[in-house]
Amino acid sequence: MSQPKVEIYTKWGCPYCVAAKALLDKKGVSYDEIDVTMGGAKRAEMVERVPGASTVPQVLIDGTPFGGFDDINALDRQGKLNPVLGL
Repeated sequence: MSQPKVEIYTKWGCPYCVAAKALLDKKGVSYDEIDVTMGGAKRAEMVERVPGASTVPQVLIDGTPFGGFDDINALDRQGKLNPVLGL
């Protein structure tokens, strides 16, 4: 089973972003980090891809939004994150 494409929108100094990346790192999942600290085009891209998103991190797996750290951590506790990540 191949690993899906994982993307995470982050901001500098965001503790939830650090926690989300640490969770993915612990699982050995590679991801593309997109820094939206300064706003601009990348922040606009995030809002377009995840309608209603006003906070970071925003985690997308194969283009599907899965929310932030609390969301992926809850999925992990329920045993539902690994299958989504192809683990």
